[in-house]
Amino acid sequence: MNKSSEESTKKVASFEPREQTMDTQMKTSSSYIDKMAPEDMTSKEYYLDSTAHFAVHEELLKDEIRTKTFRNAIINNRHLFKDKVVLNIGCGIGIFSLFAAKAGAKMVIAVEKSNVIEYTKKIVRANRYDKVIKLIKGKIEEIELPEGIQQVDIIIAEWLGYSLFYDSIIQSVIYARDKYLKPDGIIFPDRATMYMVGIEDREYKEDKVEWWSSVYGYNMGCLKNYVMREPLVDTVDKRQICTDHFPIKTFDLKTMTINDIGIDAKFRLRASRDDYLHAFVTYFVAEFTACTQRTVINTAPGAGYTHWKQTVFYFPDYATLKQDEIVEGTFSCKVNLENTKKLNFDIDFQFNGQIASLHSKNQYFMKG
Repeated sequence: MNKSSEESTKKVASFEPREQTMDTQMKTSSSYIDKMAPEDMTSKEYYLDSTAHFAVHEELLKDEIRTKTFRNAIINNRHLFKDKVVLNIGCGIGIFSLFAAKAGAKMVIAVEKSNVIEYTKKIVRANRYDKVIKLIKGKIEEIELPEGIQQVDIIIAEWLGYSLFYDSIIQSVIYARDKYLKPDGIIFPDRATMYMVGIEDREYKEDKVEWWSSVYGYNMGCLKNYVMREPLVDTVDKRQICTDHFPIKTFDLKTMTINDIGIDAKFRLRASRDDYLHAFVTYFVAEFTACTQRTVINTAPGAGYTHWKQTVFYFPDYATLKQDEIVEGTFSCKVNLENTKKLNFDIDFQFNGQIASLHSKNQYFMKG
């Protein structure tokens, strides 16, 4: 892991016992926040509606792999969008809706639950697409489509999150698909595959985990287990990879159901060189299969920076690998369907090599 990227690492878990109190506050506060203009919101309101702040969308827009891939998928396939009705779920600041309008869509229905939609309205008017793009504030499960529209031709939604599912809107996409999408309709993107790879990462692991063994001369090693239980969202140097890449599971938005959300799969990694194995890394590749040319968002180490980065799972010990030796195990990811900011992971693996053997069971969680 690059130490220089530590400052940008996203904190994804908390051990503070405030969950019930915070959930209650969020429910009681949401009604008055919904009525506020973004520029009138304070830090308190932004805590409960973080996507209302333009800075969140600035980070997404500056993710060029993400934004340009969506743009190319839409603009380079005008034949799919010409005179079509498009539903953009979680439209945010409206960039994908603008792409669809430019590609020739007859109508773009842009749905956003956050107060950022007040900025989006101004952006749409400023770009003279207010006759094509119809903005609706609310959750897709709670709104009605405008002008008597019953079905749409295309759904655009960035349903991808950290480790694929963290803070994902995949449930909303499935709901909209079943209720509004025509039988021959298209979803952008419509397929994603989760991959796993093994890495050598002694230096960063010692700095991040083993550091707790002696903090200014005091033993704080009891915290090491908690530190390792939090998957680390960060940029991984491809030179650290010491195994092949294993596809854990593929998700097809055209056919999957709510019950398919999550992962429970076996993996088998082959060592690509003699090295030490300190952690597993997951990433995803998302596909726009309706495009004429293959169009994907690849979040693998070395594929280029994205805001999704990669997700790193450290384990207490390490394995000494010889080239072509095999690490086998199971990987599970359970998604809280009521709050996709709560993910639980289990990685159980065993390794029997020429130099060493290791059997390790590990539990992790992401919690926003």
